[in-house]
Amino acid sequence: MGLFEERAKRTEWFLEARFGMFIHWGLYAIPARGEWVKSNEKITAEDYDSYFEEFNPVRYNPKEWAKLAKEAGMKYAVLTTKHHDGFCLFDSAYTDYKSTNTKCKRDLVREYVEAFREEGIKIGFYYSLLDWHHPDYPHYGDRQHPMRDEESFKGAEHNWKNYVEYFHNQVRELLTNYGKIDIMWFDFSYDNERLKGTEFEHMSGETWKAKELVTMMRELQPDIVIDNRLGGDARKEEPDLHAGDFVSPECMMPDGDALDVLGRSIPWELCLTLNENWGYVRNKAWEYKSVENVIHMLVECVSKNGNMLINVGPNAKGEIPKESIGILREVGEWMKGNSDSIYGCGKSELEKPEWGRYTQRGNMLYAHIYDRRVGAFRFPGLEGKVKKVRFLEDGSELRLVRPWNGEDHKKDAFVELENAKLYDERDTVIEIELKS
Repeated sequence: MGLFEERAKRTEWFLEARFGMFIHWGLYAIPARGEWVKSNEKITAEDYDSYFEEFNPVRYNPKEWAKLAKEAGMKYAVLTTKHHDGFCLFDSAYTDYKSTNTKCKRDLVREYVEAFREEGIKIGFYYSLLDWHHPDYPHYGDRQHPMRDEESFKGAEHNWKNYVEYFHNQVRELLTNYGKIDIMWFDFSYDNERLKGTEFEHMSGETWKAKELVTMMRELQPDIVIDNRLGGDARKEEPDLHAGDFVSPECMMPDGDALDVLGRSIPWELCLTLNENWGYVRNKAWEYKSVENVIHMLVECVSKNGNMLINVGPNAKGEIPKESIGILREVGEWMKGNSDSIYGCGKSELEKPEWGRYTQRGNMLYAHIYDRRVGAFRFPGLEGKVKKVRFLEDGSELRLVRPWNGEDHKKDAFVELENAKLYDERDTVIEIELKS
């Protein structure tokens, strides 16, 4: 079996799930200026350590997080076990810079795993390849490091082999100590223009010893799904070993399906935030996405054969912001009646309609209607191809009609919608059973 076929087998559940929760959480929740605060403000290690001394999320209850994810209709979750600042939410044997050494003295990852697994939600770990705390990660001249312009670090020696061994060991811990893990979400590869000609010029691929890393991961967790941010090429006829199982566009909706050089579909997942930040910031209400927007983005991802992983950023006390909770609960209310049009669905062979989008699973076509239009509702090209039509939310019948003014659309099917307004203004879903 080739790498393409192995990837297809591993991602069957992933393509069925379609919808997940991203959770960015760590020391940066205390300054509350985003997860890049240490780099953006060039904060020294000594000053940033004050957050380590203070960290104590007394209201952290991952069971509440897991129930919210389930209520929203999410099938998997991904938690930041270590972000760029190097702080670990798990009890690693390879560092003292971890949650069990803070005031809370808790393995926050273990509690997350147990809570989400109890709700039947698949478990994902985010792990940053960057590390602004480790002494052997390049400082001066690095594109991202907080001390990139600090002259006192110029010419400093960094034992890169030691850092690579360190993070490989931590990945081994994560995939050994917490049972079955479904997703490993690495972040991220990049180039260092100021470090050309050095071993740190290309922070990608074999700089991370990526093939060795993936081989080890497959031995520990053969079914784990891995993202593409180690730097491999997933679009080759035979994808790179370290290309991962899905591509991960960030905060930018792709134009269409992700395809390899042979035109075969590649699993993909859009990751984005509910507000304007990944880590916690006290956002204003108008900086949050609307429920309608979140639903439409999820539908658009599925209509292009993709998944959506949407982020919440808990605060320093361990609470998901009330605005995020409200949005996800309303999305969940819509999902209760309409999830059949999301789970296991994908791209339709029909062109995108003017009034919304299609998703499809087999001979079940789902019309996501955002615009009521005028008169009888028209489905282009479906005359004679429709067996049954129902509102998906409650299963109530809709009648196929041939309007008196439909002579110019003989290839189209028409459905009678009696109301002037849509059944659900966020997204009215009509289930269309097509003839075999």
